[in-house]
Amino acid sequence: MTTIIEGTRTRRGGGMRILIRQHPLAAFFTLATGTSWIAWLPYILSPHGLGVWNLHVPELLGNAQLAGVLPGADLGPIAAAFVVTAVTDGRAGLRQWAARLFRWRVAWYWYVGVIVGVPAVLIVSSAVFSGGSVVAPSMLALVAYLPGMVLQMLTTGLAEEPGWRDFALPRLQRRFGALRASLVLGPLWGLWHLPLFFSDWGGWPNADWTRPLYFMGFCVVFTIVITWVFNRTRESLPIVMLLHVGVNNTASILLPGMFPAMTAETSLLTSFVAATLAAAVLLVATRGRLGFPRSEMLLDSGNGLR
Repeated sequence: MTTIIEGTRTRRGGGMRILIRQHPLAAFFTLATGTSWIAWLPYILSPHGLGVWNLHVPELLGNAQLAGVLPGADLGPIAAAFVVTAVTDGRAGLRQWAARLFRWRVAWYWYVGVIVGVPAVLIVSSAVFSGGSVVAPSMLALVAYLPGMVLQMLTTGLAEEPGWRDFALPRLQRRFGALRASLVLGPLWGLWHLPLFFSDWGGWPNADWTRPLYFMGFCVVFTIVITWVFNRTRESLPIVMLLHVGVNNTASILLPGMFPAMTAETSLLTSFVAATLAAAVLLVATRGRLGFPRSEMLLDSGNGLR
């Protein structure tokens, strides 16, 4: 009897591995989304969300978002990327996947462009949407900005980008090219966040219905920008992480004090418009290639995500 049970488990495990090898992208997106959504359920159902479960979520740095969101983020994209890479490509694939995370050696102007350029673009865009009503940032905001970047790199950046950009983007680009890969990845990246709009992370219950729409649009066009940066920096994940968390950090630390009259919806709309303009410029300048060589595309007769 024991032998039969062990044999059944072996066949099931082998069947799962075969399925992941045949459909690595579908497996990644399913695992990343499913595990995160399940892990976020207590936070979303707690008083910090829908309020149907009287569960206390620890408050860190003044709110429950860090303790509520981070477990699901860590169990989602990065863990899914690790599992699927290990199954499909083994140790060699894991070494290549991890190598991008330590690809810090890029030209200095990329760091300047990301660290200085992101807040500059968002501040200028916010000034336009606020009608020019700008307040100088407080000393507290200026002091908190760099520590906030470090915290965001170790939480949001490290949890998300080894999955979305390090694992998914190279595979999607080889199948579809840079632009179509971005148009596939962007909505899936945005969809992954959607349950959080039923929590205080997304402003529940006072957020306007337009907030998730602006956010989804931003994810799509901002993915085009990230794809170009990823390709032009020789797939440097640290630069991509800095770009991603630079937007988050500026929006959460600098902009609220500088533009107190702007609502969260207007702030998201501002980011969406700024990212759309940047994506449009890059698409025109690169003729849609976004820095990805056509020679690296795989000839694949299959359709969809595999």
